[in-house]
Amino acid sequence: MADMVEIFGEQGLFARQVPGFAHRPGQLQMALAVERLLAVEDVELVEECAGDAAASPCSSLAVEAETGLGKTLAYLVPAVCSGKKVVISTNTRNLQDQILHREIPLIKRHLAPKLHAICVKGRQNYLCLYRWYQLLAGQRDSMFTDTAQERIEAWIERTRHGDRAELAWLSGASPLWQRICCQNHFCLGSDCPESQNCFLTQLRRDAASADLLVVNHHLLFSDLAVRRTGFGEVLPRYEAVFFDEAHHLENVATAFFGRTFSRLQALDLAADMERSAQSGLAADAQQGVMAAVAALTGAVERFGLVFPATRGRFPLDWEESRLEGAAKLSDHLAVLLEDTAEHLDELGDRYGGPWEQYSQRAADLAARLRQVLAAPADSQAEEEHSFTYWYERTERNLSVSATPVEVAEELHKTLYSSASSCLFTSATLTTGGSFSYFFSRMGLAAATPSLTLASPFDYAGRTLIYVPERNFPAPAEAGYQQALHTRLEELVQCANGRALLLFTSVQAMEAAHAGLAERLPFPVFMQGEAARHTLLERFSQEIDSVLFAVASFWEGVDVPGESLSLVVMDKLPFEVPTDPVIMARMRRITNRGGNPFFSFQIPRAIFTLRQGAGRLMRTTADRGVIAILDVRLLTKGYGRQFLNSLPSSPLTHDLAKVADFFSI
Repeated sequence: MADMVEIFGEQGLFARQVPGFAHRPGQLQMALAVERLLAVEDVELVEECAGDAAASPCSSLAVEAETGLGKTLAYLVPAVCSGKKVVISTNTRNLQDQILHREIPLIKRHLAPKLHAICVKGRQNYLCLYRWYQLLAGQRDSMFTDTAQERIEAWIERTRHGDRAELAWLSGASPLWQRICCQNHFCLGSDCPESQNCFLTQLRRDAASADLLVVNHHLLFSDLAVRRTGFGEVLPRYEAVFFDEAHHLENVATAFFGRTFSRLQALDLAADMERSAQSGLAADAQQGVMAAVAALTGAVERFGLVFPATRGRFPLDWEESRLEGAAKLSDHLAVLLEDTAEHLDELGDRYGGPWEQYSQRAADLAARLRQVLAAPADSQAEEEHSFTYWYERTERNLSVSATPVEVAEELHKTLYSSASSCLFTSATLTTGGSFSYFFSRMGLAAATPSLTLASPFDYAGRTLIYVPERNFPAPAEAGYQQALHTRLEELVQCANGRALLLFTSVQAMEAAHAGLAERLPFPVFMQGEAARHTLLERFSQEIDSVLFAVASFWEGVDVPGESLSLVVMDKLPFEVPTDPVIMARMRRITNRGGNPFFSFQIPRAIFTLRQGAGRLMRTTADRGVIAILDVRLLTKGYGRQFLNSLPSSPLTHDLAKVADFFSI
């Protein structure tokens, strides 16, 4: 095993051979910790877990590594040197691209020339040859132009994995791609006439021989969820999983360990049945399928209409007066799906083709609906269940869901039992310097090894934190919005634009934009006016511009240099407590004698606030101001927890000092 000091040290390999590389003690410390994690032998873990039913043979490490530390190299190098098969899981495509196109080539050039790393994506990112040839054979109304057909045919001859990303001109959301991409419910497996040339099969072969697999959290948890059924895994067996951007894990795991039935899922099945029946069945069989399609479509639409029309997410109580008749209609729909599955299975025996897959889809939808129909009749009974039940109404869809209140148990059954080592890293894993919240949500022992590594950036000398004076209105007080808009204008004027304004709601963003857009003498952009990457590119290029944003812009925005010199957050980012999943988790904490505000809501808000603050400093040359226009940081006891979680920047309540800072 290579010596991390010889690689990351002041006189190490990278310092000698990589232009611009700077030795960072924190990076070396993290690399040594990851090296120790991977050195733990499986037999030691089994012995440690013997006699402990709650333990699992998986060694874990949590590392909070703030921006600028170089954490990706700090975990990639020990992974490569270990000789183990390691999965690197990220939350964003940007980080995947950085790993694949910057870090991996550097490691291959200077350390491991034979390193085999591969990016594995979800099935829908790859072309299905069977569906492609079926589309060509049955095409009557020209789904695509001759030019598109020729370009795809030429690409098929040269591509290795059929990855749509290689087709820059074809959107993943295009109707054409949706007709020809790999989908689990269309896969014929070994019965497929194209199985020998299947791109997904080739990808799996290459993944099986790779040293490093780069995936996103959604794919990894999708694979873990599928493994519970014993078939259909996308990823080969691995020894270790490294989670970067690990603060997203609970939300991603929640989505994949739950069950959802939606109106559009059922209508998509009906549409696929109708299309296949018209092109591949005898008249009598076709008539039977069309009758089934009509019955299913009618039942699905009645199911959608019986729920209240108000958009949003709401707790699901089948006994509630607003849902009168919903349980009966849902049960009827589940029975109809089960009958449809049997009918389609018989067609599969007679005709082959996609009917067996359609049967499986119908059965799966019925099972999903049955699970949601099992919702307890009252909230007290729900406390004895591991799931919370809710429904969501959007403009086009109606869905019902069963979501785990806690994911720790599922993580022990799946992740911690399938990997010998797990690394969890992010710029934000602690609240007030403690990992306790993250460990409790992930089902990790309180004694799990951990590191907190501060950013090498000079926050004390190059940044300022601004919080308004104590008599500034609190968010719930009269006059707050007017005071907020006035202070936003003053701050942006101090910074001469160059500002990212982050809001906790779309309504707050739109109100501020409406009130300030004409008053600010700078280019003004707002989230939603254009694609995210377009907005960020324009914001970066037009140095004095101002960007109004919410939600996803609190993290993942990487705009180094003068263009982003001021980050303003309108208030502390507490989540809406009426969300049914959040409500269920808070109720579970209360029933166990805890205080959900302090043990759940505050830690989650601190994570988001720290992510927002992290948008300012992206390089050692950056400088600027972080402003949080919420006086509760000063007037509430919990405000100290938020302030203690922010960078070590000087704190001021004096707007004149902000102006002085920018005048230098």
